[in-house]
Amino acid sequence: MIQQIISHTPVYVWALLAFLIYRGWLASQDRETSLRKVALIPLVMVGLSVTSINGHGPLGDGVWPLWALGAAASAAAIWQFSRREIMVNRAAGTVLQRGSWMPLVLMIAIFVTKYAVAVMSAMHPELQHSVLFAASVALLYGVFNGLFLGRLARYAAALQRQPVAVAGL
Repeated sequence: MIQQIISHTPVYVWALLAFLIYRGWLASQDRETSLRKVALIPLVMVGLSVTSINGHGPLGDGVWPLWALGAAASAAAIWQFSRREIMVNRAAGTVLQRGSWMPLVLMIAIFVTKYAVAVMSAMHPELQHSVLFAASVALLYGVFNGLFLGRLARYAAALQRQPVAVAGL
């Protein structure tokens, strides 16, 4: 059965997985980059999550506050408990991203969750009417996205706190 599921998975899904693994590997290494590039993966991950949340399911639009609750809670945790110093160069508009495997783990977690939800929904259509299932998925996606967004917010705040260099007279 698993072989059948895998063989029916579109090629673009495997291409997306390869892209996420590549970006996760890049994130494992220190690098200097623009805030725009830092924002790319969090925004892609939010997009993947949001497209998986069903606002027409048993919770209706109630899924969005659950997603926001999960995102706010995990973003606040990242903001509060992250101790790693962020080095920025405001003149160049860059941040030094310290290597971490956390982005790869989060990207794979979102991918696997999205894939598992799709497979489970196809195999058990009754889950699409389950309030508990819809609430769990929305909250989980929110938690994952908040971790990315909290990290991005820390970089943006560090860049804004950095004084702009003044040219000598």
